[in-house]
Amino acid sequence: MSEALHVIQDPTLTYRQQLVGLARLGESTDRSLRYSDAYYAAKAKGALCDLNEGVMPFRPRYICPDYELLFQKGCEFLQLDPPKDLLEAVNVLEIFYCHVPSITTYPVYLGDLDKLLEPFVVKEDRAYAKKVLKLFLRNIDRVQTDSFVHADIGPEDSVTGRLLLELTEEMQLAVPNLTLRYDPEKTSDDFALACVRCMLKTAKPSFANHRMFLKEWGDRYAIASCYNGLMIGGGGYTLPRMRLYECSLDARDADDFIARVLPAYIDLQLEYMDKRVKFIVEESSFFKTNFLVTEGFVRQENFTGMFGVVGLAECCNHLLGIADVRKGFGLNPEATRLGLRIMDAIQERVAEHTAPYCDAFDHHYRLHAQVGIDTDGMDDSPGTRIPIGAEPAMLDQLEVNEQFHPYFPTGTGDIFKFEETWAKTPEAVLSIIKGSLSRSLRYFSGYLENNDVVRVTGYLVKKSEIEKLRQKKQSLNQVTLYGMGAQDGGHALDRRIQTHE
Repeated sequence: MSEALHVIQDPTLTYRQQLVGLARLGESTDRSLRYSDAYYAAKAKGALCDLNEGVMPFRPRYICPDYELLFQKGCEFLQLDPPKDLLEAVNVLEIFYCHVPSITTYPVYLGDLDKLLEPFVVKEDRAYAKKVLKLFLRNIDRVQTDSFVHADIGPEDSVTGRLLLELTEEMQLAVPNLTLRYDPEKTSDDFALACVRCMLKTAKPSFANHRMFLKEWGDRYAIASCYNGLMIGGGGYTLPRMRLYECSLDARDADDFIARVLPAYIDLQLEYMDKRVKFIVEESSFFKTNFLVTEGFVRQENFTGMFGVVGLAECCNHLLGIADVRKGFGLNPEATRLGLRIMDAIQERVAEHTAPYCDAFDHHYRLHAQVGIDTDGMDDSPGTRIPIGAEPAMLDQLEVNEQFHPYFPTGTGDIFKFEETWAKTPEAVLSIIKGSLSRSLRYFSGYLENNDVVRVTGYLVKKSEIEKLRQKKQSLNQVTLYGMGAQDGGHALDRRIQTHE
């Protein structure tokens, strides 16, 4: 009861946030789903982490509905007809969003908004269309109050895409998150530059390597949550993570880690994922009765498990006895090479595993570079990133990123903070992004140092909202608390400022 009392007495939590907190306590009290003693021991020592998914899952972690199908046939359960004009289109989406679950309780994927709404927008007067879209974005920000709520645009230019960029700059909202799917053959420089300008001022959109995602997922993919690649009409069952630094504490040296320690922890995480996936599919009611399934908006075979890792930098530095992070992973070739050996070993062992209920993925899970949580502190940098405070110059950092991004079909990325003069030369930023994406960078995010809306690890918060929390006031954005914790514990907003040289 003390945990419940803490939730209901916390003055910084809104009613909805208290409701979610109490629900998570309830989800964590049942013991129907049990794992091995070895798994619990690994979790207790911090080597494995379930990312607060709860003991007994009753829905997949991430769900990416087929919104095109919604517009084609409507929804019987929600008594929604296919929309005939722009006003009906946004109204249908607003209603539907409220019934899409996820680990956050909010929808993590809002659809490819430009493609969904463009047929309706082009039939309207531009000023009227912009007004409707403004109200639509305001509704999302005030109702879907979580920065893991995510929408996609591109790769082609569109009237709707332009209006969404204009409104994103004007409204300065942290919700929704936004990604441009960039393709050099389909995305014009003019549209890409508009996205760069918007990104610098609002921390969105990020740039996704459309060709890379197409090769791995086909043309029915979504970028959801922070930067997660998933299949439209499917999603991610679960996302646990290995905390590689904590795992490395069991090893005598790097060879012992790769040969003995790492395989044992990989197998324990796979055990967790298998049992969780089977429980969601076989025991919970979601895939049996939820209207998203029964009406075909998602299909069970389009879901996969996301095998997460975090803290590769600290793992490599520890195994090599490197105490100064400025001389370690990402800056020290030996440490970076060790990181590649570790990722090769993880990729190989996960690929050898036969995963249940992952039909569309040849019965395999896919790797994910997890962004970290507010309690990680400085021990585990997100995914395979270079620790904050040790970042080299941007081009050198990108060269390291490009080596690790191909491992992670279900998501990875890095964030670059620019000083204000870059706003005068968006062409230079675009040139850097295009060059990196043309090689093997998967995902690029950036923002200006003096922005109110900033990107923390993968999600967005407002610095002004963090200050409200410090004053014991409530913040509507559910993840502002995570942002404050990530800054206080991991200095997540203190990353290197990229200057013109």
